[in-house]
Amino acid sequence: MVFTNESPPATRVPVRTRLHGVDIARGLAVLGMFVAHAGPAALNPAAGGAAEFLAALGNGHASILFATLAGVSLALLTGGSRPHEGLALRRDRVRIAVRAVVLFALGMALTQLGTPMMVILSFYALYFLLTLPFLRLRPAALLVLAAVWAIAGPVASFFLRGAIGSGDTAGGALAFSDLTSWDAAVAGFQRLLLDGAYPVLTWMPFVLAGLAVGRLDLRSTAVRLKLLISGVVLAVVGTGGSWLALHVFGGVRALQPTLDNLQPIAAEIGKEPLELLQMFGFGVVPTTTPAFLLINGPHTGTPFEIVASTGAALAVLALCLFAGDHLRTPLAPLAAVGALALTVYTVQGLLLEPLMQGLGEQPWLPLLVLALGSLVLCGLWRPLLGRGPLERVLHWTSTRTADAVVPAR
Repeated sequence: MVFTNESPPATRVPVRTRLHGVDIARGLAVLGMFVAHAGPAALNPAAGGAAEFLAALGNGHASILFATLAGVSLALLTGGSRPHEGLALRRDRVRIAVRAVVLFALGMALTQLGTPMMVILSFYALYFLLTLPFLRLRPAALLVLAAVWAIAGPVASFFLRGAIGSGDTAGGALAFSDLTSWDAAVAGFQRLLLDGAYPVLTWMPFVLAGLAVGRLDLRSTAVRLKLLISGVVLAVVGTGGSWLALHVFGGVRALQPTLDNLQPIAAEIGKEPLELLQMFGFGVVPTTTPAFLLINGPHTGTPFEIVASTGAALAVLALCLFAGDHLRTPLAPLAAVGALALTVYTVQGLLLEPLMQGLGEQPWLPLLVLALGSLVLCGLWRPLLGRGPLERVLHWTSTRTADAVVPAR
């Protein structure tokens, strides 16, 4: 995962000041991730009130905000609105590829340890590798590609999964143990590409949209306003389009057999069957009927979720860019969490199970420990020590490899 918006110091190009709004947005994504993994609704899906509201904000949206910001950071890493060319671009590609390798291994390690969350790092590694051919595209071309992929990807996924079957691989990630046999390795890479928690086939639009946005002048007030308006419009189109498709154009009728099966569980936790269906996703929707593609729910990977959640991510980014200019000091701890996001993500994965077991009887306590602990520790680390431990590993390995593979003139 690119968890930074730095400019590469060794590419012999002018270095621009850091966009603190990107760090703030990434920090919000980290807090949203905490809500999804350790919030009270994670312990009790029937929890209402503030717990349900926070879950609605965090579930699905945090990871999609991460993916979109990954695209933004890749753009900033490779020159922002003035993309690198020639030697500098070759170095950029080496650095991105090396980061992908490190993240892939780290993601497999966290998955192997059995951390109780859907680990995204190995998926991010593949996103990064797939962006390499697109680094020189203009923003308009990237946006068109993202839009086409947002529609074609989920549809292709639906029919591919229906043809080959994917019940045993849906919703997971890749672990080292998956590489012990040919069949396990094939299933593991099927999760990464097609039907895992964050499959490449349906998640690339987020990264491509972020890459397009990062190619704009994000210091421009006009660009930020356009980004905010566009984000709101996309969120309304995705959410409203799904509602119309379900309630006006017959989607609910096509899903009725599934909704009938969910009725007892929904009644038990006080939800409507359709609401329950949209609450829980594991990366993709079932292939029993194409009507599932009309849903807009967390981790469903439908065109409506992609459009709506991309819009939400862009709107959040725009607001955070404004906040980074005017509220830099009070939001410094949150920006520090965003700047150290890889370290925070990994530590959370290691601590999540002990926290949930030790503090689970107090539904809000695991979330508060993770959130407040991260804000305090990162808020102290960032101004005193700079990059986080794992961020240093990414920077050092990628820069040294680029120095060796593409020597500076």
